[in-house]
Amino acid sequence: MSFTRKILLLGSGELGREFVISAKRLGAFVIACDAYENAPAMQVSDASEVFSMLDGEKLRAAIVKHKPDLVVPEVEAIRTEILAEMEGEGYNIVPSARATQLTMNRDAIRDVAAQELGLRTSRYHYAESFEQVASAAEDIGLPLVIKPVMSSSGKGQSKVDSADQLEEAWNYAVDNMRGDRKRVIVEQFIDFDYEITLLTVRTRGDVLFCPPIGHRQERGDYQESWQPAEMSQDALAAAQDMARKVVENLGGGGKGWGLFGVEFFVTKEGEVIFSELSPRPHDTGMVTLIGQNLSEFDLHARAIMGLPIPHIALTALASASAVILADRDSDKFAFGGVDEALALGRGGAEVDVRIFGKPITRPYRRMAVALATGKDTDAARLLAKKAADRVKIQYD
Repeated sequence: MSFTRKILLLGSGELGREFVISAKRLGAFVIACDAYENAPAMQVSDASEVFSMLDGEKLRAAIVKHKPDLVVPEVEAIRTEILAEMEGEGYNIVPSARATQLTMNRDAIRDVAAQELGLRTSRYHYAESFEQVASAAEDIGLPLVIKPVMSSSGKGQSKVDSADQLEEAWNYAVDNMRGDRKRVIVEQFIDFDYEITLLTVRTRGDVLFCPPIGHRQERGDYQESWQPAEMSQDALAAAQDMARKVVENLGGGGKGWGLFGVEFFVTKEGEVIFSELSPRPHDTGMVTLIGQNLSEFDLHARAIMGLPIPHIALTALASASAVILADRDSDKFAFGGVDEALALGRGGAEVDVRIFGKPITRPYRRMAVALATGKDTDAARLLAKKAADRVKIQYD
């Protein structure tokens, strides 16, 4: 059998798993890599490698060994300087080595957005010590948010309302940062009305947008998302304009194809503020698994493989996702209640459950997601939450 592309996937979590399924449906051969065996994406890939993405020598060795057509990062903590070197040697890094270097670190992408592109962001400072945190807080004022410049899924992020919380927030950020950069961003707290993810697809011919996705977070991590998020046409146009500028800046030079998860705050006055960007499928975008003609994973696969995307459309009036979390450490567990969750789909509303296949649980670790459609986003969110509540993680 001949394959359309050989893909080396760097990071093999739940997002990588769905991407592998989409890519293999298009004839790709996928080698899934992660720091532990039997990671979710490895279970559906053609081959796998186990090593830390922060080990530059092993990262280079894996790329040289497999000689992939596409190197596709799925995690933030990667020796991006190695990816830049490999791109210089002719390897195709998705979306580009520059994009991975900038977006793996909040400070780099924030500087591009605010200083190079002039996008509206919150006021911010960087800090590498508690003394610098305190100085930043004095300049910005309270409340504010402190988070590592490198982390994933909101880990290490906290809101600070009073000066006596600063040191605890600093320590929390340092303890939960990824990689080896002891640096945080201290930024103005935006009293936003809502926040969205705008999935933005850069193809060889155009920049495309999915309908906006609303989401709710706890502990800095996404808990539920819904599509379409209600917003004014002016706000949507402003978000699309900013997203286009960022993804085109990160691409350029005949590179930068793929799906980007671009996050924005929207204030009560309708002002749109750039927050963050991921150059890959986004956790909040799992809602597209049930609500779009092409999921975010399908779109990413098509874009990076140079395949057509004729149109992006909703297949339901509204859809939603709700996470299913573990509450303890264990490697002996099973899922119950999936049948009860799926039975909630009736009267034109659909329900689905995606179990990620993670081999161990940890407190608050996402282990699965419930998906639902509805007549509007309120109905879809309620149904997705009901379905998630039916699914129980049973421990031995």
